[in-house]
Amino acid sequence: MTWTLFWIPATFIAAAAQTARNAMQRSLTATLGTVGASQVRFLYGFPFALLFLAMVALVSGEAVPFGGARFLAFTAGGAVTQILATVLMLAAMRERSFAVTTALIKTEPVLVAIFGIAVLGDHLTVLGSLAILSATAGVVLMAMKPGTKMVSGDALRPALFGVVAGVFFAVSAVAFRGAILSLPSGSFVLRSTTTLAWSLGMQTAMLILWLGAFDRPALFKSFGAWRPSLFAGFMGALASQFWFIGFSLTSAANVRTLALVEVLMAQGVSRKLFSQETSRRDLVGMALIVVGVVVLLWSQA
Repeated sequence: MTWTLFWIPATFIAAAAQTARNAMQRSLTATLGTVGASQVRFLYGFPFALLFLAMVALVSGEAVPFGGARFLAFTAGGAVTQILATVLMLAAMRERSFAVTTALIKTEPVLVAIFGIAVLGDHLTVLGSLAILSATAGVVLMAMKPGTKMVSGDALRPALFGVVAGVFFAVSAVAFRGAILSLPSGSFVLRSTTTLAWSLGMQTAMLILWLGAFDRPALFKSFGAWRPSLFAGFMGALASQFWFIGFSLTSAANVRTLALVEVLMAQGVSRKLFSQETSRRDLVGMALIVVGVVVLLWSQA
């Protein structure tokens, strides 16, 4: 396997780590609230990002790069939109199942493809486009709760939260890829890890200031819940490390389409931890996701 295709195992690792982190964050929303639970992935992930960067720089012997204003603009844009996406994701998870919320958010690959083409000039093959459409159709089908109209009041709000979260996650993915590509030097691992450290540092500062000004109890509670938060932070940093490695090697659309395997992982988490059942509609949706992922990998062969 060449390094060019390393984005494939990197994406699988990132999806698994993110599933674990999302499950932990979901369990923290009851005590910390959505913003407080969102904050732990950044506050407790930042030290691990610095550790990753130190290790990569030490092993590679390369100097840590800095890209200037363009790098900072892309990183800040990704940082802000990722925070907004995380808050909306956790808000949706409070009202709908863990797996269905994950499915709603994973409508993002189509948006990632559009933003990537418009902002970074990324290109997609015909097979790649078909893969994105198949996988996205699967998550849309899973998002439609059996027996409930999506336009009803009870279903509309969490659905809206999930879809808008997907939009923000799409923007953040393209922004982070832009930040990585804007760095002038370093291996793809060093550039990815540098971007990760900067983004988590920005996000930690933003949320500490926000909670300090508007929700101090949640901030103090997040310090008190350091044990579960530490695990969520580590898994979040680990997931982001491998997402960013994927973004450094291929288009964000490819990475986020393959990342739809996270929906399948979320189904397992839902059944194991949250006792949430899987419907026939969910199974059909998962089949479409699998088809999309297989077509995507075939297009890369």
